Amino acid sequence: MSQATHTQEPQKLSTLSKFIFASRWLQLPLYLGLILAQCVYVYHFWVELVDLIRAAMGNGVALQHLLDAVSVAGSETVRPTKLNETTIMLVVLGLIDVVMISNLLIMVIVGGYETFVSRLGLQNHPDQPEWLSHVNATVLKVKLAMAIIGISSIHLLKTFINVKSYDAKELIAQTVIHVVFLLSALAIAYCDQLMSRTHQQAQKH
Repeated sequence: MSQATHTQEPQKLSTLSKFIFASRWLQLPLYLGLILAQCVYVYHFWVELVDLIRAAMGNGVALQHLLDAVSVAGSETVRPTKLNETTIMLVVLGLIDVVMISNLLIMVIVGGYETFVSRLGLQNHPDQPEWLSHVNATVLKVKLAMAIIGISSIHLLKTFINVKSYDAKELIAQTVIHVVFLLSALAIAYCDQLMSRTHQQAQKH
């Protein structure tokens, strides 16, 4: 005797429910705008990289562009006449900063769209990000917080390398801000762990 299989039909939504649910597509222009911002960061990265290469080959104009980018406003430090190790390090840290912000944008664009707008259908895709398979609003918050800590660390390192151009108050303020970012990320991760533990206990009962 064959057993009949019953498929649960999707619940029909009212017109108002359909309208409210469709309002999520209003976020689409926001994510498209972030993609344009990503393009700007890519352009900025290549401009800085080309200037670095040209300055390494002895181009004085490119060197001045790099010094304008890494120098601190109001600093009276004598500018070097050729590319030195400190300038290279500051420029490379700036490039790393751009890459980390770009990673942050990708997490917001891909994770936010997948979570709040529509499925991307990346299951079994070879390039599917590992974190996307279990992404939700809380996981996205934790990953964003970790990315912000990484960006803040780069800025703090740039400040310490150029420490002579800052006074003690600015150094303390930047350090305190970085510590606040770190504590905020730990608090978000701890709250996520508590929520996950509570959800698991509720499922057991």
